[in-house]
Amino acid sequence: MRNPIKFIQEVKQEAFKVSWPTGKETLQGALMVFLMALVMSLFFLLIDQVLKFFLEILLKVSI
Repeated sequence: MRNPIKFIQEVKQEAFKVSWPTGKETLQGALMVFLMALVMSLFFLLIDQVLKFFLEILLKVSI
């Protein structure tokens, strides 16, 4: 088993190598996720309403 102190030192060295996103990049990413969620929710709402319309027509015809 490896020395725990050496392991922690190596983890710390690797953490410094990570390139963290800037605040601006984080905000842009969050806004893109929100925008895509909004677009997809509107898309699925539209699809749901179209399918509901056709289903109601189909059920009225079969009665």
